[in-house]
Amino acid sequence: MIKFWARALSLAVMVPLLLPAVVLAGKKAPLVVVSHTTKLSGLNAWWANLYNDDMVMFTVLTVVFISVAGTLLGVGADLIMSKSGLDLKSRELKEH
Repeated sequence: MIKFWARALSLAVMVPLLLPAVVLAGKKAPLVVVSHTTKLSGLNAWWANLYNDDMVMFTVLTVVFISVAGTLLGVGADLIMSKSGLDLKSRELKEH
């Protein structure tokens, strides 16, 4: 009998946690997120309009651009460190 009441209590606690839109939100208008583009120009305006028009393409291009930028910055930092004498590829770990 204790297992039954424990399961019933856990179900009563989990339902509001799993269904917050139904339990807490009620009937409200959906939130619309847009980018303000009136004072933007060039690449910034294109990027903001892409955000407003096609969220999937914006997401894909953001992931691609961040990956490319991270790779370029990492390779550039490695090049600068190797030119300055910090060669991290052939270091020896000295743990005592």
